Amino acid sequence: MAFHPIADDDDSGGVVVARKYAWIVFALTFGLLISDYMSRQVLNAVFPLLKSEWSLSDGQLGLLSGIVALMVGLLTFPLSLMADRFGRVKSLALMAMLWSLATLGCALAQDYQQMFIARFMVGVGEAAYGSVGIAVVISVFPKHMRATLASAFMAGGMFGSVLGMALGGAIAAKLGWRWSFAGMSLFGLCLAVLYPLIVKEERIAPQRAAQIANNTAAAVKRPLRTLWSSRSVVATYVASGLQLFVGGTVMVWIPSYLNRYYDMPTDKAGGMSAIIVLCSGAGMILCGMLSDRLCRHSPERKVSLAIGFCLGSCLLLSAAFALQAGPLQLALICLGMLIATGTTGPCGAMVANLTHYSVHGTAFATLTLANNMLGLAPGPFITGRVSDLIGLHAAFQLVPLVSLAAAAVFFYAKCHYHKDIARLQGQSVSEPVSEAGIEVKL
Repeated sequence: MAFHPIADDDDSGGVVVARKYAWIVFALTFGLLISDYMSRQVLNAVFPLLKSEWSLSDGQLGLLSGIVALMVGLLTFPLSLMADRFGRVKSLALMAMLWSLATLGCALAQDYQQMFIARFMVGVGEAAYGSVGIAVVISVFPKHMRATLASAFMAGGMFGSVLGMALGGAIAAKLGWRWSFAGMSLFGLCLAVLYPLIVKEERIAPQRAAQIANNTAAAVKRPLRTLWSSRSVVATYVASGLQLFVGGTVMVWIPSYLNRYYDMPTDKAGGMSAIIVLCSGAGMILCGMLSDRLCRHSPERKVSLAIGFCLGSCLLLSAAFALQAGPLQLALICLGMLIATGTTGPCGAMVANLTHYSVHGTAFATLTLANNMLGLAPGPFITGRVSDLIGLHAAFQLVPLVSLAAAAVFFYAKCHYHKDIARLQGQSVSEPVSEAGIEVKL
């Protein structure tokens, strides 16, 4: 049987995990992430129906979407810290149960206020799933796969968004919008029951050496400090959040855009939106793989790629929304979204490399906090309010410009990345540093 060495960042223990079991853990955790985003993004597919039935403004619709991201941003850190301490597997199963039941509450909502409360609880349930889930995944695979794993895992959010919008739109067209939420809920409940029966904490938790303080940096003594102890990791949090302002906003509002400017019915708008989001998910994986392949011996190149992804997406999406509705515009939107979320893999790898392994769940929670508070929460809401004033097409023309700010912050991170890695390794900056050789004894 083939084995993976666990990425516990400790060179004193040859802990191994069966390769087959590692991929089973990935598949189930990935499946729950898909459920997470299906429950979150199904709302976007039924925006036109809710707007018509309850006479809602774009600002109110944006708030229904943004409240989930806001709760994820506010609660991801404390809940991830609790999961790191009390058990990641048990925590993931409880989270999935909560967001699935809350999604069922969306199906039963009788007015805007009840829907808002249900969406609030969806956000509470989803708050720490992404950060704790990726911590579980990287714990059973080799370190050199981190960017690929981070991007592939988080691409589950894109695929969940695809399924949520496509299936949600199709179900709403046939059975009504309430059944769209109910269907997402049942899928999540099934996985929430299955997950802890197969994934066991004792099989995935890395074995830690009894005495590591004698041969590691001072950061090990206080691993939480590594969450914010370097300028490059703080800049990575900020830049990642700013870039997701763009990708997250387009995903939320593209079904409504297609409905208004292409006269597409709900099911067709959901289907076309699913294709656009699918491009984003595929690009996330491809960009993560590219990062791992090109950057194993050159840490700074990872940040350079992130800068390129920001600038490229800004150019393509700005060009797209400068055009009128048509095939060329849709093609450019797809290309822009292909690289708009390409920073996810490099950011995940950078955060993992710059923080202590024992707090990786909390580290990714900090990244999630930035992603939501700077990008996913304010993006849809601000764009909705701007849309109420100048129209959705004009609002979309402004959104890609946020990528310029993200690129600037990534450039700041690049200036300090090599130095911070060397310092946290306890090495001299003058010594060559290779991410392929980093044992992450931080």
